[in-house]
Amino acid sequence: MKGKWLLIAGCALLLCGCSVQKNDMEKIRDIEFTVIDEHKLPVELKEYIEEAKKEPFEITYGDEGYLYIAKGYGKKDTSGYSIEVEECFETSNVICMRTNLLGPPKTEKILEEETFPYIVLKIEYSDKSVVFE
Repeated sequence: MKGKWLLIAGCALLLCGCSVQKNDMEKIRDIEFTVIDEHKLPVELKEYIEEAKKEPFEITYGDEGYLYIAKGYGKKDTSGYSIEVEECFETSNVICMRTNLLGPPKTEKILEEETFPYIVLKIEYSDKSVVFE
C-alpha cells in the first residue's frame, strides 16, 4: 500500500493473544491526541472507514509520523449520537483508547435517518499495539 500500512485492530489483538507477552494495563502517561475530522483523514484510511462503517470497527493506521486510531460503532437508525474519549494512554507495551458512545440528547431534534458514528484520534507514531476498550 505505497509504503503505508493498515492494520485491522481485531487481527492485531488476535495475534497479540497468541503471544507469550501479557498486556500491561498500568498507565505510564496520558497521550496527547487530536480528534480528526473526516475531511482531514488520509485518503486510504477514509476509504477503509467508508467500507467498514456499517459494522462496529477498530482500526489503526500509520502515515507520515502519525498513528491514527479509529473506532466505529456501526449503523444507527437515528441522528444525534456522539462519541466521548474517556482516556488515551500508554503503558509499557500498549496504547489504550477508551471511548463511550453517547445516545441522542433528549433536548435535540432526532432525525430518523441512518448514521454511522465513529471517531479518529491522531497521535505521534508508535509501533505499540492498540487496545480498544
